[in-house]
Amino acid sequence: MTDEQLLKCHGIIHSASLLAAAVGGGLAQAPGSDSLVIVPIQVTMVTLLGQVFGFSLSESAARAALATATTTVVGRTISQILIGWWPIVGNIINASTAAGVTEAVGWVVAYDFARQAGAGETA
Repeated sequence: MTDEQLLKCHGIIHSASLLAAAVGGGLAQAPGSDSLVIVPIQVTMVTLLGQVFGFSLSESAARAALATATTTVVGRTISQILIGWWPIVGNIINASTAAGVTEAVGWVVAYDFARQAGAGETA
């Protein structure tokens, strides 16, 4: 991954993570409702990451649907079942979980795209 690609990925992933955190924190007491907003944020993130490495939108969108659907449902469900319904504490935990899941998915996908594009990796 070149330095320019890395910088673009940072911007895309961190922006998506912040949006996901805002949604996760704001909708903590409504189980499942935040996934309806977080998944499209993550799909957009992965689509934009695909563009950084020259992948077509359709290929990126397909990868995004697969990667985000699984991780979002698992991570968010566990968080909401355990403590998501507690006011304030649940909001903070759900926001952190949404951001963490989005961040993890973003970097896994970014490095996968870099590998597939043959861009190599920086130290």
